[in-house]
Amino acid sequence: MDEPTPQQQDAAAEPAVSVRQVTKIFRDFWHRPKVRAVNGIDLEIPYGEVFGLLGPNGSGKTTTLKLLLGLLYPSAGRIRILGRAASHVRTKARIGYLPEESYLYRYLTCEETLEFYGKLFALGRATRRDRIDQLLEMIGLRHARHRLVGEFSKGMLRRIGLAQALINDPDLVLLDEPTAGLDPIGCRQIKDLIRTLAGRGKTVVICSHLLADIEDICDRIAILFNGRIRAEGRVDDLLQAKDRCKLGLPQLSGEMLSRVLAAVRRELGEDATVEYPRRDLEQFFLEVVRDAQKTDTEHSGVRQTETLPAYLADPDGVKEDVLAKLTVPRATHRPAGRAEADAKDGPE
Repeated sequence: MDEPTPQQQDAAAEPAVSVRQVTKIFRDFWHRPKVRAVNGIDLEIPYGEVFGLLGPNGSGKTTTLKLLLGLLYPSAGRIRILGRAASHVRTKARIGYLPEESYLYRYLTCEETLEFYGKLFALGRATRRDRIDQLLEMIGLRHARHRLVGEFSKGMLRRIGLAQALINDPDLVLLDEPTAGLDPIGCRQIKDLIRTLAGRGKTVVICSHLLADIEDICDRIAILFNGRIRAEGRVDDLLQAKDRCKLGLPQLSGEMLSRVLAAVRRELGEDATVEYPRRDLEQFFLEVVRDAQKTDTEHSGVRQTETLPAYLADPDGVKEDVLAKLTVPRATHRPAGRAEADAKDGPE
């Protein structure tokens, strides 16, 4: 019998993200309460779910993300990430994070940038090189691998930022405005990637003001206001209008359509309307660009690709235990799975 994966082991115990009555209060110099950024929120996000955090500016979205990352400590309440406390060091190796602003070293090339982050996760040289090639292909910047990051547009910086968030093949991915500054091609690519990651059992938490993107990819959402959750649930359940319905029909002649409408009105005793289905603008835009790419061979900017890195697409891919590499002496180091390494750690 195959041994359970780390995700399966954690999922058997508790959800990927568990937030219980968490409050975060920022204080002034005299330690007096200044801002209650998060106020007694509860969240539970299972493995394999795409969860959206929505709300106006200052509602507590980014603060919540930083609490999940362990960059901030809650003033009250409890947070559990991937089966451990949010502050637990070993959890960090299994998290990918894309901040709202892409804080990258402008004098490094995009290849050197990914090399730097790969080394932070103690990935072997061969693994780093392989993943960098795959990620650059995925984000459409393989041809620009030797260009300085400081020369990139905001959209290209977001693509590099996403690549660095995925280089460690994380189990939990936290994305703050992931499609900000991206063209429609990049937005569609990111959304497809997020759904693919969720299909592999990874958990994705997104903060965004682009509600159409959230509606398109999220399984559940929570809307925050003044640090409190005001609405939460599955997207379809929250948005579905149950007092009206649509009836799909093939193309009808004008005379036949009039007869159908008249029959419906007789039965319902009220007016019925006719709406013709249409493609959304994103779908139309992508079709136009794909057609243009068939004739234009030269590209000055980002190249559209549909390539997904093999290590992200392969559910049986083996990950390295970063903390084991960092804490075990080189002379005595032996590869160990997460379950084995966790057992050696003992209780938290």
